[in-house]
Amino acid sequence: MKTTKQIWLYDTTLRDGAQREGMSLSLEDKLKIAHKLDDLGIPFIEGGWPGANPKDVQFFWKLKETPLKQAQIVAFCSTRRPKRQASEDQLIKAILAAGTTWVTIFGKSWDLHVTEGIKTSLEENLAMIRDTIEYLISQGRKVIYDAEHWFDGYLNNPEYALATLKTAKEAGASWLVLCDTNGGTLSPQVREIVHQVVEKLGLNGLESPRLGIHTHNDSGLAVANTLAGVLEGVEMVQGTINGYGERCGNANLCTLIPNLQLKMGYQCVTESQLTQLTPSSRLISEIVNLAPDDHAPFVGRSAFAHKGGIHVSAVQKNPLTYEHIEPLQIGNQRRIVISDQAGLSNVLAKAESFGLALSKEDPACSLILEGLKELESQGYQFEVAEASFELLMRSALGQREEMFELKGFQVHCDLLMPYSNALATIKIALKGADILEASEGNGPVSALDKALRKALSNFYPAVTSFGLTDYKVRILDSGSGTGAKTRVLVESSNGEERWTTIGVSANILEASYKAIVEAIEYGLLLNARKKMTIESPVKLVV
Repeated sequence: MKTTKQIWLYDTTLRDGAQREGMSLSLEDKLKIAHKLDDLGIPFIEGGWPGANPKDVQFFWKLKETPLKQAQIVAFCSTRRPKRQASEDQLIKAILAAGTTWVTIFGKSWDLHVTEGIKTSLEENLAMIRDTIEYLISQGRKVIYDAEHWFDGYLNNPEYALATLKTAKEAGASWLVLCDTNGGTLSPQVREIVHQVVEKLGLNGLESPRLGIHTHNDSGLAVANTLAGVLEGVEMVQGTINGYGERCGNANLCTLIPNLQLKMGYQCVTESQLTQLTPSSRLISEIVNLAPDDHAPFVGRSAFAHKGGIHVSAVQKNPLTYEHIEPLQIGNQRRIVISDQAGLSNVLAKAESFGLALSKEDPACSLILEGLKELESQGYQFEVAEASFELLMRSALGQREEMFELKGFQVHCDLLMPYSNALATIKIALKGADILEASEGNGPVSALDKALRKALSNFYPAVTSFGLTDYKVRILDSGSGTGAKTRVLVESSNGEERWTTIGVSANILEASYKAIVEAIEYGLLLNARKKMTIESPVKLVV
């Protein structure tokens, strides 16, 4: 199925996506996201409902100071209210004041919502649709009409639902968008209903109005339903980045775009813009302060991760064996995951990614694999702590020098203080000298981390730029109560890069210490690599 037909993307992350529970966007957040969507090549970006809150009013005016390069910014609003003139409705005045060329108006398609929701007659609802669209067009606006609850309305009263669309068409709407607002319609129903709409309204895709679709994911079918609509003639797809939205979310544009363009042959964005899909997805997740979904199709960190030894061996021979597309096409990358399910192929692939020379015949290869499986049986999890695995590999290859020798450490916590203050003392032997240092911290791990870096700073000044950015603890054998073995993951940063290390012990402080030591050691390794690259930019030898 190949076609060069254009599909128009309409992003509603800033309005519908922001209705997700637990998600709140500042004015600055909205501006950043709008510009990122513009760079991604999205033709229509819905900015919000300017009559609903002051922040959206500010957004439309602020955007005029730094205009988008190619996208049309769209203001969103309902039809006029019952028994009023569109020209006198304050909601309509607010949408005109936003100053956008394009506006999206939603109206009621389901007779239940007309009589029970807004408490008016079916005839008045049609008048609301007609008057609003005609008035906006008379004011120089182009109108996208969102038929709210379209599919439910059609299934319950097809004649009236079609009458609402015909009214919007006759009033001059440029686009008619069929909304599965409750997200409960099945894909075969979507195809059949869209087919009937195209037929009964005489839509040909060559002149206004053209057809769009807006789906929600309450049945897990938002993407599938959108694609079903496209197969029956839909030309505009509405959705959000990462599928954000109320309840279970909206159709995920990060899934829709590659499916439409790479699988179905439609034109959505340029090839270079498509390579920005994964970085854009992750950047927007950072802006909205929600953790990225590692297992999201196409853009997830695990979307092209290979863990089983057989899989890795096959992918290295031919990626098509376990990858449905080339990950670089959408800006993602292949990852070889290390775990107790790994084989020699995993180890060799990771060695190559670390810049380490290793062959299958090298005895160290088997030693690394055996050590990996033994440590994972003890509770280590190297797939989430690749920095620790690189250090393990370097040990087996004889490329890891001992930085210092631990003589001992103590941590004292004063729980009677207003906050959990801790004092750590540590003694190490380094280059022939014994060093004793102490440091306070907000908790025992923080104090221990600071004391160790303080002890090392005179010999390794770079450690002062390292910081602990995340700390996670997991109980591995909960049946053992307070004596359970714990797994500690420490994420560290030097301000430019982040890395994760791991420690496992029945003593949580010992597990933390192991992870902290490796975090510092790996940070120094990164620092040495960077220095070597600057001094010898052509070739880096580790």
